Amino acid sequence: MMIRKVHYCCLGLSVVGVFALGACGVGEHADREGGAPVEAKVVVTTASVEARDSFLRGRDLAEKLRATEARVFFEEAVTADPGFALAHLALANSATTAQGFFDSLERAVELAESVSEGERLMILGQDAGTRGDAAAQQKHYDALVEAFPGDERGHNLLGTFYFGRQEYEKAIEHYERATTINPDYSPPYNLLGYAHRAVNRFDEAEAAFKKYIALIPDEPNPYDSYAELLMKMGRFEESIANYEIALAKNPSFVFSLVGVGHNQILLGETGAARSTYRKLYDKARNDGERRTALLWTTASYLHEGDPQSALEQCEKMRAIAEASGDWASVSGDFVLEGDIHLEAGESELARGSYAASMKAVERADVNEDVKEAARRNQIFREARLALLEESMGVARERTEAFAGAVSERNLPFEVRRVHELQGLIALYDGDHASALAHLEQANQQNPRVLLEMSWAAESAGDLDRAREIAERAARFNQLNINYAHVREKAEEFLDDLG
Repeated sequence: MMIRKVHYCCLGLSVVGVFALGACGVGEHADREGGAPVEAKVVVTTASVEARDSFLRGRDLAEKLRATEARVFFEEAVTADPGFALAHLALANSATTAQGFFDSLERAVELAESVSEGERLMILGQDAGTRGDAAAQQKHYDALVEAFPGDERGHNLLGTFYFGRQEYEKAIEHYERATTINPDYSPPYNLLGYAHRAVNRFDEAEAAFKKYIALIPDEPNPYDSYAELLMKMGRFEESIANYEIALAKNPSFVFSLVGVGHNQILLGETGAARSTYRKLYDKARNDGERRTALLWTTASYLHEGDPQSALEQCEKMRAIAEASGDWASVSGDFVLEGDIHLEAGESELARGSYAASMKAVERADVNEDVKEAARRNQIFREARLALLEESMGVARERTEAFAGAVSERNLPFEVRRVHELQGLIALYDGDHASALAHLEQANQQNPRVLLEMSWAAESAGDLDRAREIAERAARFNQLNINYAHVREKAEEFLDDLG
């Protein structure tokens, strides 16, 4: 997998966890009053040698995408030094529940003023991103790179910020800077591969992944990442073979079991895929891994056109989260259920699930900015419901309300959602040029948007472009829950286009 990512669909927010830490010293502090620190790398502030050693062992594992194993060492670090800010940030990024993420991040923020400047900027940058303040997040990360231009992890972190904004060329610039600083530092090669894949430069992506494999050949993630590229390219059997190499390196590497199952789905072997996900569930080490198995089992049923069986898996996911009081995850599960109902044309059931999502997030122990993000994105869902019901007056009003709410934060993810709604309204109105213009500014990494673009192109009479975009939607071949909703529709539309 590219990065450790905790996704809360109830929030309309993707919180990217990366371990962008530099060289280490015990108890060292940069002097903020005296200007930029003189150290080339960000230092790690802890009063305990034992805590530092545990943290470094965890960081090494985390940077190899072995978060569950890394978490044990981060827990040891905060036990040895409860005031170890970066260890709390690392615990957030290796959390197995949404609530665990928020709790650990909150503790890191509480400690941020007592550590070095580089650490403070990392912590506050991630907190700003979680709160939906992209401008502040970029400010913190820019300051980090300016103060520590020779820290490869700082550039890796800033590159990942740009990756999340789909500004791939800027992301590539910082990843390449990280590899120039330290050619043996493996994470940016992984991320370079995904950035090149996102802009369809598959040769460059393959070169980056092969370099990643060469650097850490005994780790599972390089083979897993290369397998994702092969899956994207439609080379499913080769993809499975590389996922199996990853599993031979580490049988507990859950991402690769997910990948094997997804390839099996794309090969039409959904029963085999569910057996793979059952294997993941049975060997799961925590609730997060159990929920992951259930999520992709849900996707397998959606690919089969069986929403009822998919909803049964969602209920099992939600039961796990409810049992631990993880209301943020419960909220996300209700959003997933609502999306399944919406795609099935069941607007009232979808409306009920979305309302339940809002009740759950209001109950969650998360900060107000996170709850406000959930409220904003509920407006998006209300607009989609109105479009499904062809209640165009409501759809326009909700779209305008969403656009107004989004303008205050100007988050790229949400701005793209505004354009998607505006494009669909224009398509309904028969303004095909405006529909395409808006949809081109929507999320190009969402296969649903690609399918909507193909509809707009076909309506505008541009059949060649409609086929090309519909092909991209039908052959999206990525680990994306929206793909499960639209794959069959895109294939049928391609057939209709001839």
